[in-house]
Amino acid sequence: MSSAKKRVLAIDDDVSVCEYYERGLAALGFDVTCAPDAKEARDHLSKNHPDVILMDVMMPETDGITLTRELRDNPKTSDIPIIVVSGLADAGTLNDALLFGAVDYMVKPIELDVLKAKIERALAVVERKQKDAR
Repeated sequence: MSSAKKRVLAIDDDVSVCEYYERGLAALGFDVTCAPDAKEARDHLSKNHPDVILMDVMMPETDGITLTRELRDNPKTSDIPIIVVSGLADAGTLNDALLFGAVDYMVKPIELDVLKAKIERALAVVERKQKDAR
């Protein structure tokens, strides 16, 4: 993996979860930006291209599954791996997340070492795809 810090966009309406990402993932060497809702996430994505997105499912206005589908359908964001993070562990939610384009999912509470492994696995898949495309 390249030495540049990998950029993570965390989309979660829970401030404490965002702070956990910002502290924990930054300590692991990631550059983390938090967006509390779909609107701010869209604004951020119009100007930035993160390496990975952490997507909460339960959010006001646009839920994470809908936003995942929207990002998959947009050519500018379709290649960014999305890891869905949810307080819901039911199979339907997790199945929808993967069906609509998430590469992985995690159920809260989040363990940083597990999250780090999932992020690195998602980034490795993207790097492999980019190599294969060349």
